[in-house]
Amino acid sequence: MCQPGRVSTSSRDSVASVKSKSSSSSSIIPSSLLIFIILGLAWLLAFCSRLFAVIRFESIIHEFDPWFNYRATHYMVERGFYNFLNWFDERAWYPLGRIVGGTVYPGLMITSGSIHYVLHMLNIPIHIRDICVFLAPVFSGLTALATYLLTKELRSEGAGLLAACFISIVPGYISRSVAGSYDNEGIAIFALMFTYYLWIKAVKTGTVYWATLAALSYFYMVSAWGGYVFIINLIPLHVFFLLILGKFSNRIYIAYSTFYVLGLLCSMQIPFVGFQPVKSSEHIAALGVFGLCQLYAFNEYLRAKLKKAHYEVLFKTLVLGLAAIGFLTGLVLTLLGKISPWTGRFYSLLDPSYAKNYIPIIASVSEHQPTSWSSFYFDLQLLLLLFPFGLYLCFKEPNDANIFIILYGLTSIYFAGVMVRLMLVLAPVMCIMSGIGMSHLLDKYCQQIEPFTGGNTNAVTAPTPSTNHSQNHLKSTSHRKKQKLENNFMWKNEIATFFVILSAAMLCMYSYHCIWVTSEAYSAPSIVLSARSHDGSRIVFDDFREAYYWLRQNTADDAKIMSWWDYGYQITAMANRTILVDNNTWNNTHISRVGQAMASNEDKAYEIMRELDVDYVLVIFGGLTGYSSDDINKFLWMVRIGGSTDRGKHIKESDYYTSSGEFRIDKEGSPIMLNSLMYKMCYYRFGSVYTESGKPSGWDRVRGAEIGHKDFELKVLEEAYTTEHWLVRIYKVKDLPNRGI
Repeated sequence: MCQPGRVSTSSRDSVASVKSKSSSSSSIIPSSLLIFIILGLAWLLAFCSRLFAVIRFESIIHEFDPWFNYRATHYMVERGFYNFLNWFDERAWYPLGRIVGGTVYPGLMITSGSIHYVLHMLNIPIHIRDICVFLAPVFSGLTALATYLLTKELRSEGAGLLAACFISIVPGYISRSVAGSYDNEGIAIFALMFTYYLWIKAVKTGTVYWATLAALSYFYMVSAWGGYVFIINLIPLHVFFLLILGKFSNRIYIAYSTFYVLGLLCSMQIPFVGFQPVKSSEHIAALGVFGLCQLYAFNEYLRAKLKKAHYEVLFKTLVLGLAAIGFLTGLVLTLLGKISPWTGRFYSLLDPSYAKNYIPIIASVSEHQPTSWSSFYFDLQLLLLLFPFGLYLCFKEPNDANIFIILYGLTSIYFAGVMVRLMLVLAPVMCIMSGIGMSHLLDKYCQQIEPFTGGNTNAVTAPTPSTNHSQNHLKSTSHRKKQKLENNFMWKNEIATFFVILSAAMLCMYSYHCIWVTSEAYSAPSIVLSARSHDGSRIVFDDFREAYYWLRQNTADDAKIMSWWDYGYQITAMANRTILVDNNTWNNTHISRVGQAMASNEDKAYEIMRELDVDYVLVIFGGLTGYSSDDINKFLWMVRIGGSTDRGKHIKESDYYTSSGEFRIDKEGSPIMLNSLMYKMCYYRFGSVYTESGKPSGWDRVRGAEIGHKDFELKVLEEAYTTEHWLVRIYKVKDLPNRGI
């Protein structure tokens, strides 16, 4: 029995526990609400930061590939999914055509079509184009949420919130998720991050449930983008490293076995993928690691069942036998063609010079060029400084999850350095590592800041029983010693405050940089160009849509348009005319034939154009406006691709240079260059045009030179239409001359 007026120790403990529980329960609600609010703001920030193209211009699809994706989505919505899978597009790759359903990743179209279907079921009539325009910004918000979940599993909630905020505005991701950029990467990065989150959950829990969800998310990624190969190589690499480091366990075995089998079966349901997961070299590593997992599990089973001497003999025999069988099987299947070799794009990742030397069609794409250091800073800025620190923190705790993110970070840095396009894969892990690093710094320094107590630093303590006086005296003495030791650290509070303020300033600078990059580089659609005049006003060049509208209205429905492959998707979608080559670039021989026509003189080019039934030729020319991405600057790639096949052996790149090895368009230019079809189509009538004050007529503002061949007439072509700013020039192929009396 307790005496009156005295509270027992057990009673005080129970009261304290009740108070602590009540205080913790009351703090959970605001904390959860705060996390929810921050995630909502991250999603809203990711969505709004990608709407510049819609705000500044109209709701429009831009770039090149998005126009085909929109056209395919519109066809699927109008005709149905099965008609889409069996769609033969006769307006592409004349006279070959294209089987669309078997040559695309349909995830993007299915996602947009499903949203369109659900909205119309809810009596919300919205055009499919508007869904296509806003799909990437919506999924960028989902990517921020997936990044939070993944980083939370790796580190903490604070790191996850910072990573979500980082990725919501990072330029390296905004470049492919801005409004109107209706491309596969717009939804694929969300699928990538969500798959990795589910994989980490599967590794931590070792359950079939999470592994199945990871496989289904991987299936969505396969349906969306060819970058799924990165997943199916990174996850096996993670398992392989766990095996080498001695961290392999039943959890890893269950997770990977379930993920690989279900992911393999699901991915083979995509027509464009088919049997590649079991036949192509890019997928062999995943199969090999799956086999190693089975062998390892079988080995552990034998070790538990057999005696040590018998086990060692059997182990050596099995290792040698299975290694020999596996090597011979792989060699035979490769020689028989059952296992296809690595593709040119994969070789170009391992050897950056491979595409330039052997496959110029791949090297000609600007996205396939190596990444410069300035591009890293331009797209990542502060993340470049925080990434090494986050990587260091993960190395300090080499658990299963951290080993995965380390491998992701190191491999993505290499691939992003080899190819500009893969900056998109690097940006998420940069945000994750930076979130981990910044969260660690803020946690460390915020704990060093002493809270303001209103001038009275003495804590008020309740009276204690006399029996506990000596114990409390010892505790207070040790506390005073510890506090004295901490106070010996000079300016602790000030230094911690300084670093917190510095971190906040760095985050503000990062936000400002991201906003500036987005507004200057990624906010304007490429199909509607803009520039600043001398007085600072904005000038809009809408020549592309002007030219495509002219083609739609003034040419026959079955007219065949020849242009370089960059503009094929836009011509087909906007002008609704048949083109010879487009951005799919699946037939190098056909593209080479177009390059030969552009690089040849008029007589030779006319033979090729009549062979291909060409009615009109379209070229892009920037000499008047200063648009540097025109066909003259791409011309050497046309020469290289045109001369890469047997029928184009007579076209040699050296013939288009001067004797001193320069590529010039002035009087010193190569005669073959000055008489090529491309030169004449771009500079026809340009010799009498004045582009800048103080410069002679025919002054090319891009090349900074006066053209060398001014007064000439076209023999086999006639000018059909030139846009307002001379950006797009269209020529009609003349009919064959009459033969007779």
